[in-house]
Amino acid sequence: MKNLKYLVLGVLFGIILTKSEVVSWWRIQEMFRFQSFHMYGIIGSAIVVGLISIQLIKRNRLKTINGEEITLADKKYNHGTWIGGTIFGLGWALTGACPGPMFAQLGSGVAGAAVLILAALAGTWTYSALREKLPH
Repeated sequence: MKNLKYLVLGVLFGIILTKSEVVSWWRIQEMFRFQSFHMYGIIGSAIVVGLISIQLIKRNRLKTINGEEITLADKKYNHGTWIGGTIFGLGWALTGACPGPMFAQLGSGVAGAAVLILAALAGTWTYSALREKLPH
């Protein structure tokens, strides 16, 4: 029962993704073919909201719901970042889905999303098996 709030938030997030057409294979293909601004507008809006949110957290020294101070550690750049980003982008372009929308696609009746979820889990497992050998 204590996890019910997370289920409700996940369902609401899925509805928002579906209604905004972020889970649409056609919208994703339009983005990768530079045929529509729709997805770029959504991604750009998310970046702006994220930047503002992080600045508010840092400047106001906001705390979590449990009263702990929120700390945002700086990350070092490494070659694994662009390699992983390239692999992620290729997978996104080929399948028309990234991790969040895959579940929304499945929930909205796109049966092929089950294959994508299994492939994503296989990729995650492969990464964990090869993690020590990859550049970090």
